Amino acid sequence: MSKPSVKPKTPFFSSGPCSKRPGWSVEALEDALLSRSHRSGPGKKKLKEVIDRHRAILGIPDDYRIMITAASDTGAFEMAMWNLLGARGVDVLAWESFSSDWLKDIKSQLKLSDVNYYEAAYGDIADLSKVDTDRDVVFAWNGTTSGVRVPNGDWIKDDREGLTMADATSAVFAYDMPWEKLDVVTWSWQKVLGSEAAHGMLVLSPRAAQRMIEYTPSWPLPKFFRLKKGDGLIEGAFAGETLNTPSMLAVEDCIDALKWVESIGGLKETIKRSEQSYKAVAEWVAKTDWIDFLPSDPATNSYTSICLKIVDPAFEALEEADRQAFVKSMCKLLEAEDAAYDVAAYRAAPAGLRLWGGATVDPKDMEALLPWLDWAFAEVKAEQQKAAA
Repeated sequence: MSKPSVKPKTPFFSSGPCSKRPGWSVEALEDALLSRSHRSGPGKKKLKEVIDRHRAILGIPDDYRIMITAASDTGAFEMAMWNLLGARGVDVLAWESFSSDWLKDIKSQLKLSDVNYYEAAYGDIADLSKVDTDRDVVFAWNGTTSGVRVPNGDWIKDDREGLTMADATSAVFAYDMPWEKLDVVTWSWQKVLGSEAAHGMLVLSPRAAQRMIEYTPSWPLPKFFRLKKGDGLIEGAFAGETLNTPSMLAVEDCIDALKWVESIGGLKETIKRSEQSYKAVAEWVAKTDWIDFLPSDPATNSYTSICLKIVDPAFEALEEADRQAFVKSMCKLLEAEDAAYDVAAYRAAPAGLRLWGGATVDPKDMEALLPWLDWAFAEVKAEQQKAAA
């Protein structure tokens, strides 16, 4: 097939760090509080602004606590697990690499004895009907590396006794999160906001905060994880007084991203932009015979980390290493043409493509990308057929 004539204006489709917001430039950071302590009055004000803007945009209830953590979503979720788990039995849902990591930590590091775990292969989701929310539940709302998300929160009881703990790093700002169903929620600035990496957000419901106050784990907690002081929590941590030194450049970039969200109409618009990018891909998949969604159930298709599998018979006949090489060749062609960067599937996932469709991606760029995927696939397939002849 002929090479497409129209390219995405912004060819950044990486699933993290993700594309910056439209129109971003380094001038957005000119008000960053540099060479000043993050514990100074202006420093704490900046950090509190990040928390307050998140609460307002996302509709996080007033009685939920919000804090900024180091180490991105990973640091935030580890902090929650090490502080909260062990008080009762836990059900763990694992269907992609990061939720599998949480399961490994629970079994091998925290060494909890009362653990039920429900696993599924890439493209599938764990059986939500088996989950007992009177136990603690650990899961990913949106599997970044598999493109599989929970379809809703209906499986979580309103009168549950356990804590629901959601790694929602690829979900927040792309879905309307049911906060009343969730007790712990974590995400990073680098995903749907497209802000700089290395910082995360941790939200605790009143029930989770009370658990943290009343329960003392049997294992020692590193300084970075300690959120209790005396008979209560370190409340300053939930008002912008971070436990370690944050990058104030990254803080400024996050504020800029949050202001952009506000300027386009808030959460409903960031959700709409993700839905539009997904819709463009879904329409292309429906009419394209060599590609399909990796998720087996359309109701679990992610709108952000859109994972695709190649279903062409010649590709499926290849060994996994050769499939990986095929996709790598496609990505090299796309990069050489400045049509798309970083669209290969996650390294531990089956060979395929992963397109980021978060709010900072222009849906028109997603539409422009799709003919380039057709072209790159045809080019690599033709080259392989020529080599085999």
